[in-house]
Amino acid sequence: MASQNFVDYVKICCRSGKGGAGSAHFHRDRTTAMGGPDGGDGGRGGHIILRGSKHVWTLLHLKYRKHVIAAPGEGGSGGLKSGAEGKDEVLDVPIGTIAKDAETGEVMFEITEDGQEFIIVEGGRGGLGNDHFKSSTFQSPRFAQPGEPGKEEWKILELKLLADVGLVGFPNAGKSTLLSVVSEAKPEIADYPFTTLRPNLGMVSYRNDRSFVMADIPGIIEGASEGKGLGLRFLRHIERNSVLLFLVPADADDIHAEYKILLNELKKYNPELMDKQKILAISKSDMLDEELKSELEKDLPNIPYIFISAVAQQGLVELKDIIWTEINK
Repeated sequence: MASQNFVDYVKICCRSGKGGAGSAHFHRDRTTAMGGPDGGDGGRGGHIILRGSKHVWTLLHLKYRKHVIAAPGEGGSGGLKSGAEGKDEVLDVPIGTIAKDAETGEVMFEITEDGQEFIIVEGGRGGLGNDHFKSSTFQSPRFAQPGEPGKEEWKILELKLLADVGLVGFPNAGKSTLLSVVSEAKPEIADYPFTTLRPNLGMVSYRNDRSFVMADIPGIIEGASEGKGLGLRFLRHIERNSVLLFLVPADADDIHAEYKILLNELKKYNPELMDKQKILAISKSDMLDEELKSELEKDLPNIPYIFISAVAQQGLVELKDIIWTEINK
């Protein structure tokens, strides 16, 4: 997935279709000069609909489409003929998309399955024809209902990545390098912080033709839960991951302390993240000998851990084994 083509947030104006007007028609034919009311109903205005699609991975196609407008319904006509409904405007979005009201911030729904559809803005109802208003005491109503106007509302669409494993770590911890080595993903890699400015997804091959999806989330810094650095924009992607893989480099001043800072940022953002499976990988470990590893092990957190080096291809098979075990717990 090209990083410049990955868009996970859009704000769009949705205008549903106006309902068609009902008809105030009276029946007439060669033998009837003035028959009873037979005006048909107006058609419903078009809805704005979101539809989940497994073939769409980003909200890029909506980034520059600020206004989405559905068609109006057609008016009713004589002979009790109803007007045609306005054409719905259907927007295909990735699985994992959340729709919010832009004004209140309220979550309306989330798309979790392929083909799942939700109406994000309803079209206006069509007006009733004059046939609905006749009675024994009022046999010739000369009026009908107008159609309801459509609604114009601003909506926010956010994408939360659906991945089995989310990589969590400070900038320059080696997350992008690890993802590029264990999968076919090609994230941007350089020796400076915040190389990754957008999430990257990679499919990781495992034993016996099995696989799992790994997401490289842009680096967290202390204070990210309050919006510092890349902040809240990317923390939401971690919510959908089954397993959190914490990556701390072997040359860190205090591996356990860095892990606790990362964990604390996740906890402040969403306490439910503490219930997820956690793994610690100490990256860049090709610089360590066995004596140093033994010394570091004395102060590691009480979770599954492993020393790895993506560049030197050390410990990667064992890491996949641990990940697979945790995913399937």
